[in-house]
Parts: sequence; structure tokens; C-alpha cells
Amino acid sequence: MATLSPISSLLLLLLLLLLSSGSLTLASAFATALDPSLMGINLGKEKLSHFRFYWHDVQSGPHPSSVTVVPPPSNASATFFGLINMIDNPLTIRPDPRSELVGRAQGLYSSASQEEVGLLMIMNFAFVAGKYNGSGITVLGRNPVLQKVREMPVISGCGLFRFARGYAQATTHTFDRKTGDAVVEYNVYVLHY
Repeated sequence: MATLSPISSLLLLLLLLLLSSGSLTLASAFATALDPSLMGINLGKEKLSHFRFYWHDVQSGPHPSSVTVVPPPSNASATFFGLINMIDNPLTIRPDPRSELVGRAQGLYSSASQEEVGLLMIMNFAFVAGKYNGSGITVLGRNPVLQKVREMPVISGCGLFRFARGYAQATTHTFDRKTGDAVVEYNVYVLHY
């Protein structure tokens, strides 16, 4: 049978004493409360920002911004259940795709409902213009596309949107049944520091 060295025995005894005294818990080894200022993070005053832009889902033509990476199974329902599209969709200031580019929606969407056309949206709005250049907002949620206005949660962000939370409302501006191309207006409300 193996024996512990004197140093190992001392360390084990010290650990047991700390655990029994309550000075150290297994939970404290996992997570620690931090003062944000120690990390150079100045949270400051929280503010609410509203962003309005147009999301261009282009599936047709020589340079689509949305491509199917997993087609629906051959026995798919009318909702295309199982379909997954990867996106790098332009975000513009107006519905015209030639209007000013303010960012890109990068991520994926999948048909996640067997009852209606309902998408699971997983995307980052990566901004490329103005003071928000290099910052982004993350959206993760359900998008029942046949409803007039759909609401999805903003779950986080990066850059100027660290610790962000909020919601995004999507309204279809145009949809071409033949090509699958769509332009969707997004109104995004974000609480951030």
C-alpha cells in the first residue's frame, strides 16, 4: 500500500482543515465573486439603445449569403423540419441591399418546428460601422416566420455590448417564394453599459 510523503500529508491536512472550517468550499474553488474594476471593466451607467436595420437573406444568385448545410430529410414535413442554413447576411440601413452596410448577421437558422414554419435563430449581429464597429449582439431564439412580428431574446454581446441583454423584433419586409430570398426589418432594444 502506498504511503503519502510528509509534504503531501501536510497539504491534505491543510485542505481538510480549510474545508471543515468553511474558509474554503468546493463551490468557491469553482466560482468567485469579482469586482469588475479589478478586471479593468468600468460598467458605468446602464443605457438602453435601439437599433433598426434590414437583414438580407439571399439564397439565390452567384453569391448567396445563406446556404443550406443540412437539407431537410426526404420525409420532411411542409415546415422543412430539420433544415439548417448557415448565414453571413448583410445588415443595411434601408431595405435596398445597396444602402449603407452597418453589419453582418453571422450564424445559422434551422427549421425546428413540425407544426408551423418556426426557426431556431442563432446569430451574431457583427457591426462594421460607426462607434459600434467591432462590437456585436448575440440573438438566440424562436422565430415563427409567418407571424407579423416575431420577438427573440438578445442574450449577450461583445465590445461595447458586454453584459448586454434585450430583445429583437423581426418583421418581414419582402419574401420571394420562388428564390427564398427575404428582407427582414429588425428593431433591436439592448440594455448595455
